[in-house]
Amino acid sequence: MENNNIIEIISTTINTIFSNLFSSIDNELYGILDDIIFISKDIITDSHFENILGANASQGILLICNTLIIAFILYYAISLLISHMTFSENIRPTAFIFRTIIFSILLNFSPFICEILIELVSNISLAIRNIGEVLFNKEICFSTLIQELNNIISVNTTDFNLFSLNGLLKGFISIGLLNLIFTYSLRYIMIKIFTLLAPFAFLTLFMRNTNWFFTAWLKAYLSLLFMQILVSLILVVTFSLDFSSNDLLSKLLIIGSIYAIIKTNSFVKELMGGISTEISLNINKLRGGSL
Repeated sequence: MENNNIIEIISTTINTIFSNLFSSIDNELYGILDDIIFISKDIITDSHFENILGANASQGILLICNTLIIAFILYYAISLLISHMTFSENIRPTAFIFRTIIFSILLNFSPFICEILIELVSNISLAIRNIGEVLFNKEICFSTLIQELNNIISVNTTDFNLFSLNGLLKGFISIGLLNLIFTYSLRYIMIKIFTLLAPFAFLTLFMRNTNWFFTAWLKAYLSLLFMQILVSLILVVTFSLDFSSNDLLSKLLIIGSIYAIIKTNSFVKELMGGISTEISLNINKLRGGSL
């Protein structure tokens, strides 16, 4: 009898701890997801970021890149002189001047080009979510998703049991949420970093043996942005499901939707190439104390 009381006390304590943890995750983290996934041009238009990138050609990274243009011109002049001595082939001066003018303009307008790309993707993803909102009379976002989840699997009640099916499903959902937070926080930072690299990417177009960097940069940048569109589509499909608190299939499909959002980067990478921002977080790694 005494052993049963001890087991009951331990079980109640564990359930209370995890109930509070899951409720805290729901209340505090899902709203953040909307901010870090559905980005707009505001991500690169704040004053601190502009100070690093440069508001004009004589500031920040733009100043460094414009200085390097002079180095490219000197390099070409020397290589052209050597080519006349060695009778080797080199790009014609008129063609080089034309390339220099075009790519210099693109380099100095690279922040504006990045802003246009980000805003274009933002408008497309917003349009997709607006269509879903009209179709299903729900705001297509993670804040609404958590409300639907709590209607199916509630953790705010005193009878929450971690060792039940609902408790286990809620645990998987919460771990998936943490995966989303880490993955899309990394994406958020990488978009800012790749925006800072934009002037250098356009600078590499000046020489034929360095323009591979621009291709790699553009592919990675577009793949990071495209993730936002794919997430919007997944959310619309998720909200098209008929949720039911008594339907196990609905619960499993919800977990499948969250997992699909986690794997979005892998899908985009397979489709377009680019870099990986996926961070794997699971019970075994948590037990080992590392991500």
